[in-house]
Amino acid sequence: MHPPPPLSATVALARDLVRRESVSPRDGGCQQILAARLQRAGFNCRSMPFGEVSNLWARHGDAQPLLVFAGHTDVVPAGPESWWRSPPFAGDIVDGALYGRGAADMKGGVAAMVVACEQFALRCPGHAGSIALLITSDEEDKAEDGTAKVVEALTAEGEKITWCVVGEPSCAATVGDTVKVGRRGSLGGRLTVDGKQGHVAYPQLADNPVHRVGPLIAALVGTEWDRGNGRFPPTAFQISNISGGTGAHNVIPGSVEVWFNFRYAPASPPQALKARLEKICREHLEKFSIHWESHGEPYQTPDGELLRALVDSVREVTALEPELSTVGGTSDGRFIAPTGAQVVEFGTVNATVHQVDEHALLSELDAATEVYARVLDKLLAAQK
Repeated sequence: MHPPPPLSATVALARDLVRRESVSPRDGGCQQILAARLQRAGFNCRSMPFGEVSNLWARHGDAQPLLVFAGHTDVVPAGPESWWRSPPFAGDIVDGALYGRGAADMKGGVAAMVVACEQFALRCPGHAGSIALLITSDEEDKAEDGTAKVVEALTAEGEKITWCVVGEPSCAATVGDTVKVGRRGSLGGRLTVDGKQGHVAYPQLADNPVHRVGPLIAALVGTEWDRGNGRFPPTAFQISNISGGTGAHNVIPGSVEVWFNFRYAPASPPQALKARLEKICREHLEKFSIHWESHGEPYQTPDGELLRALVDSVREVTALEPELSTVGGTSDGRFIAPTGAQVVEFGTVNATVHQVDEHALLSELDAATEVYARVLDKLLAAQK
């Protein structure tokens, strides 16, 4: 039998990272691996921990413009190991794919970014501008002590990010089919409705709040909040949790709590969504309370040097014309875009993220590396 072909630099690094159990907010030593190899390529690596979160800022060069690649080493829990075809942190390679928690989201993307950046720095040590990598271990959890805190600290120091590529798994079916040019905002709320607890056999002596929120939920779900605009789909409203009752079958609950979330387009500012929802609540309820939580504002990157460089690179590597999209959940791009930076997201396929048997094709990891390498060439090497 012929021995298997050697692994590419990206695949070897991705497998090494997957083998580190780094359930958020733990890093599992991933950033030490990244810093060691980036330092060998001439990067100045700086650890920026906040709380129990590990953050890495690695920079090559000290001039403007500054191109940043952003990603995270933390992953979501794997669930029962018995559900997986191979252990979730073994990093097994089967049928041309790397399996394991984080292979797609997003240790594979981190590996592709690091390899592209280190190879570019070694090949073009006197490149124009600067390259940096911002790596956190707090993207999958609270996202409070990761990119948000690093960007705040860097901004206070006078750092100015020109362009940022977030290496999240952006593609739907194959690498190159989608580039994210923005994200919807996320607005969450907890609606509490009080009633009066009682025996189910004597409903006239009680007040069941669950019965009263039923028509309200139907009204909220049936509301058209907007029709979207530009590259943004219509605002989406979803109920995520409903809780109430004592657990007994014969007790009318004294209160009910309904958790909900808006993923909203710029066409519907948060204050407008709050006002409309509260108006609908008043039409169905006499008394209620709502606790609001903002999880991120929407943003969209206009056409510019970064988007042109990325789309051209995708075409050259994959021969595909990528869809420019804003769908999906939040990402750490929401903390970088408000600084004025052009922010786009591009990475591997997202079909198995957060799932059992998460995986990334080896060919996808190498294709992403090549796209990142060409972006570097177009934005920095050509400016000499």
